[in-house]
Amino acid sequence: MKPVVVFVLGGPGAGKGTQCARIVEKYGYTHLSAGDLLRDERKRPGSQYGELIENYIKEGEIVPVEITISLLKRAMDQTMAANSQKNKFLIDGFPRNEDNLQGWNKTMDGKADVSFVLFFDCDNEICIGRCLERGKSSGRSDDNRESLEKRIHTYLQSTRPIIDLYERMGKVRKVDASKSVDEVFEKVVQIFDKEG
Repeated sequence: MKPVVVFVLGGPGAGKGTQCARIVEKYGYTHLSAGDLLRDERKRPGSQYGELIENYIKEGEIVPVEITISLLKRAMDQTMAANSQKNKFLIDGFPRNEDNLQGWNKTMDGKADVSFVLFFDCDNEICIGRCLERGKSSGRSDDNRESLEKRIHTYLQSTRPIIDLYERMGKVRKVDASKSVDEVFEKVVQIFDKEG
């Protein structure tokens, strides 16, 4: 069986991780966060990519696509090897730019099906506020105003055009992410109940 993928996109702090956790619980998807995979790989002893990833993350820049895709593919393969029924994946925070998208299409063409893009649309100031709040307890080196402003700039420059591209293909399901966690999830449920 081929993996079935939903790309989950939105600015930093739009609530992607929070909502993905709920989707996993209700619909049995496997949640893969590109950012978490990169952060874990960075900490993994003896990782050939660790230092490289660290530098990109610190600068708020996007890690080279080959690294991200190899980590995503490895995670999907491991999940499906452990349980062949687990072929539905939420990939959160990817593709983040044109290069990511081309890399995915080149590497994963015919190997995975993208159902749709779940887009959490949220005002930048709300996102920054949420991340600064999260930063008090998350221990994430990029939850500070300077990194966040770089990340939002990168998101608007690089990720927004990807969302627009999928929108033209009729593959975007947009949710107003400025609302409360429960209100946002209500909309998410409507989408997943309809899409299957």
